[in-house]
Amino acid sequence: MSIKAILTDIEGTTSSIEFVHQVLFPYAKQNLAEFVKNNATQDNVLAQINAVKQVCQQPDMTTEQVIEQLISWIEADKKEPALKSLQGLIWVKGYQNGDFTGHVYQDAYTELNNWHQQNIALYVYSSGSVKAQQLIFGYSDFGDMTPLFKGYFDTQVGHKREVNSYQTILQSLPFSASEVLFLSDIKEELDAAKQAGFNTMQLVRDNKVIVGQHPQASNFTQINLADFG
Repeated sequence: MSIKAILTDIEGTTSSIEFVHQVLFPYAKQNLAEFVKNNATQDNVLAQINAVKQVCQQPDMTTEQVIEQLISWIEADKKEPALKSLQGLIWVKGYQNGDFTGHVYQDAYTELNNWHQQNIALYVYSSGSVKAQQLIFGYSDFGDMTPLFKGYFDTQVGHKREVNSYQTILQSLPFSASEVLFLSDIKEELDAAKQAGFNTMQLVRDNKVIVGQHPQASNFTQINLADFG
């Protein structure tokens, strides 16, 4: 059965890990305290503050304590949904101000456009919030790429190394698992997707050598959808 949809990771797949860790994360960390304090009464920010308190099981946490917890999660690279949502809100400012643009590999940009023109449905699944995903593609190095994608998924559907997450995503797609190709650089994510019935392709960039059971490509131009037919 031919591939009718592609579900792609971002960090290490369409975009460099360095951009996320050397640009986005430091920007969010630098601006987080001021942002939370200045917007603590806004519904979308207040909801995330309350989510932090719930995760920590400390309903009486002060705003300062919430900020400290959020920063500790950034430093530990935790994939907490509340943190990801707040980071996305902070990054809006950076993108809109032109402080940076979203890094996308040239090969990813080219092939995503080619697949879109071939009527392959494109979706994104990243540990970053849906808002953050839309920002990196909406303010990309190549301009607004969001018209290429039909949908976005984040850890609200589940963590990326869990089979149930991919089963949940599949329920919202008009395709069978065998018609979907999942792209990622992380073996454990690909393992979970494979167990859910997805086709898989591991991106191995920057001359890295990784031994695994998933088909591999060093860039998007090496991905031949006919191989999965």
